[in-house]
Amino acid sequence: MSGVNMTTFSIVVVLFVVVTVVGFAAARWRRAEDMLHLNEWGLGGRSFGTFIAWFLLGGDLYTAYTFIAVPALVYGSGSIGFYAVAYTIMAFPIAFVFLPRLWSVSRIHNYVTPADFIRGRYGSKGLSTAMAVTGILALMPYIALQLVGIQAVLTVMGVHIGGGSGWMKDLPLFIAFLVLAIYTYVSGLRAPAAIAFVKDTLIYVFVIVAVFYIPTKLGGWGHIFGTVQTHMASTSPKTGKPFGTFVPSTKSIGSTQFDFATLALGSALALFVYPHSITGVLSTKRRETIKRNMALLPAYSLLLGLIALLGYMALADKTTVAHVKGAKNNAQLAIPYLFQHMFPSWFTGIAFAGIIIGALVPAAIMAIGAANLFTRNIFKEFIRRDATPRTETRVSQWASLVVKLGALYFAVALPSTFAINLQLLGGLWILQIFPMLVGGLFTRWFHKWALLIGWAAGMIFGTIAAYKVSSPTASHWAGSSDIIWGHSVYIGFAAFVLNVVIAVVLTLVFKAVKLPEGADETQRHEYTADPKPEEVPVPVGAAAATATATTTE
Repeated sequence: MSGVNMTTFSIVVVLFVVVTVVGFAAARWRRAEDMLHLNEWGLGGRSFGTFIAWFLLGGDLYTAYTFIAVPALVYGSGSIGFYAVAYTIMAFPIAFVFLPRLWSVSRIHNYVTPADFIRGRYGSKGLSTAMAVTGILALMPYIALQLVGIQAVLTVMGVHIGGGSGWMKDLPLFIAFLVLAIYTYVSGLRAPAAIAFVKDTLIYVFVIVAVFYIPTKLGGWGHIFGTVQTHMASTSPKTGKPFGTFVPSTKSIGSTQFDFATLALGSALALFVYPHSITGVLSTKRRETIKRNMALLPAYSLLLGLIALLGYMALADKTTVAHVKGAKNNAQLAIPYLFQHMFPSWFTGIAFAGIIIGALVPAAIMAIGAANLFTRNIFKEFIRRDATPRTETRVSQWASLVVKLGALYFAVALPSTFAINLQLLGGLWILQIFPMLVGGLFTRWFHKWALLIGWAAGMIFGTIAAYKVSSPTASHWAGSSDIIWGHSVYIGFAAFVLNVVIAVVLTLVFKAVKLPEGADETQRHEYTADPKPEEVPVPVGAAAATATATTTE
């Protein structure tokens, strides 16, 4: 570890230890009589109010990779990176419409996962399994990217053991993974909920300081924007085209606006159907809590806009650009290098700790969301239908470890660019469950088989189309957009349109031939109910199962 700035390293270690202690202590926060129940371990007792939920959902949605990937995209391509700001602005009004309905029906029926709702709404084991598999599949690379974010910070810090080669070089990442895995296993959702306070505070502090302090070191915003504009207009030797777009011109806007619009809209539709987003939503105690948070969470979009500007700052700093070129033009290292060069050592430590902790919070929630899907909709559905609540929780705890282990493999064994492209697939995949989930919250018109076939078509078309995207540096999986319908379009959105069209057409056909539909266990008034926890009816057999668990496990 020679060459490591010990002031920076010490502050990172101290803050990491603090959040580790908080993570383990969270097991006693609002502790229930029996933590071995998914309502407690996986949903925090469904008891979080507006204040806690705001931090939890913010920590859930705005990940460590947000603080690295968004400005890295701006650094490499310019204005297209600001699509992230556009889509987060659109996501909250969309979620405001359907999330309260999902919360209400889930509270009434004690649904723990979105696939539980699909199972109850359509009476379809196949459809709920498709939802569960898609959710787990989409979350694996997403968790891996949190570890890639940690890896980027450790790389810039120079924290390598064993001379920076072999498995020893990744030992610090293994340690972070181990700590994350253990406190998630012990404390469940309470751990990231508690740590989110620390994470969000650090993020707000270092981003706001950066936006005001760094421009003074770079000659002001005029110089930053002038440098970026000149660079973006110059020609890339690899592609023979401009590096990017600072402000879309009349000539370029026609070719980029459809790509930008479909990428932003598709991402907005996908954001709150991710299992980890729904896990955070279902942990809240009242329906009004969801509505308040959908109104308050756009404050993070303002923060995201400031984060995106860090990409322009990095591009205007010659030292940062030189470091990135020396790292084989790995743009995801741009922001850590910028902080290291611009900030004093002690504040760099705070910024780096914020990014690392910003990875732990969403990674923990994602692992819990994926584990709950496996337990409730695969293990209990196909392996052990009579599983007690205690058995379910134990399986989820172990499944969360397996999920994080798989994510660690993605982060360490595969090139980081490959992991990034897998995450793009994750967004494409998760968007395909939007019709069955959100559509089911408002209507029972869709036929279950039509939805399943539409989902399969969207998954297959989107995956193949994404595989075929190439670039000068990669022959496959090189991006999220391609020429479709005569324009550059976000592949996930095109697959989503195909999915919906097939679902609508086949529903009409199946209804015409009177193909049997599954039973719906929900009722209309349940989608607008706001019951308190003590008013929720215990599902048939749940009380007996709990009693059995107490005496046999």
